[in-house]
Amino acid sequence: MAADTISRRRLRRLAEVRPERGLVLSVFFNLDPSEFGTPAARATEATSVLTQAAHKVEEAAGRLGHDELQALRGDVERVREVLAGGDLAQNGTHGVAVYACSPADLLEVVRLPHPVESRAVLDETPWVEPLLRRAGADEEWCVLLVNRKVARIFCGPATGLTEVEQVEDDTHGQHQQGGRSQARYQRSVEQEKLTHLQNSLDALFDHFKRDPFDHLVLGAPEDLASEVEDRLHPYLKERLAGRISIDVENTSADEVRAAAAGVVEQKVEARERELLDRMAEGVGRGGRGAAGIPDVLAALEQARVEVLLLAEGFDAPERETAIEKAITQSADVVVVRHHDDLERYGGIGAVLRF
Repeated sequence: MAADTISRRRLRRLAEVRPERGLVLSVFFNLDPSEFGTPAARATEATSVLTQAAHKVEEAAGRLGHDELQALRGDVERVREVLAGGDLAQNGTHGVAVYACSPADLLEVVRLPHPVESRAVLDETPWVEPLLRRAGADEEWCVLLVNRKVARIFCGPATGLTEVEQVEDDTHGQHQQGGRSQARYQRSVEQEKLTHLQNSLDALFDHFKRDPFDHLVLGAPEDLASEVEDRLHPYLKERLAGRISIDVENTSADEVRAAAAGVVEQKVEARERELLDRMAEGVGRGGRGAAGIPDVLAALEQARVEVLLLAEGFDAPERETAIEKAITQSADVVVVRHHDDLERYGGIGAVLRF
């Protein structure tokens, strides 16, 4: 099963889980192939995080009733069954989050396109912070690789791009004969190229209509790239985030993800900058911006927050409350990793709706 889309609706549904009795067990399992690429390595990591989960349950025994304790012990076993599944590490899944609470009839598995620190958390609500989006990175991306005869389309989150379609046309190469026959041949070659590009872009737009994406990256030979960009549908052209230089026909999905990473980071950094500038402008005018714990919490109480901004190292006690309130109000939550603007405000700010 492929990595899941972490939609705002899904985050909100998880954040709103508050069982009348018992606690929620949240278990995160790292499947980074560079560290856990073999079944043996994954089994060892699963044993470690499940042992941690079991210890946390026993440590909480003093504040739980008998039935609640038994339910949590059962939840640990339910999570164990999930992590024992042989298909977890397939199709771009680099991390897994499992939420379990028997009294609330909760067992939810979230497959992530990015690695996550293995750990177990026991709390009154699901711990959703590891699912939070990086601005731009965890949106839907598409990479189009195209040359004169082949096009390949990769889609998904930036760290979980997978090949979804390929277009191949029977085209001829150029040759060096002279005379009228060469001119006719070259016209034929040019027409075949144009037909192939149109077929490729039609396939791309058809895929976009079925499964929309937020950003597009183009990989094409230098002599073709500008022409491809000029022929993009306006809806796709406005989503173009940049180009990459890459072998169109012989590149693996992992190599495509690595090549696109630079474009993604540029987009993430620009998006963070945009949000921070909007916040600062709003704070300066006393309008649609808030900064610092008191002002941001007040704005959350009034349901005014459009985007909650957190410095990467922000760990104040109010963090969890702020995140839960933002998610349940359908606000975006963005962890800022490329800029230090939030430091002067204690690590937290917000762009406001009104």
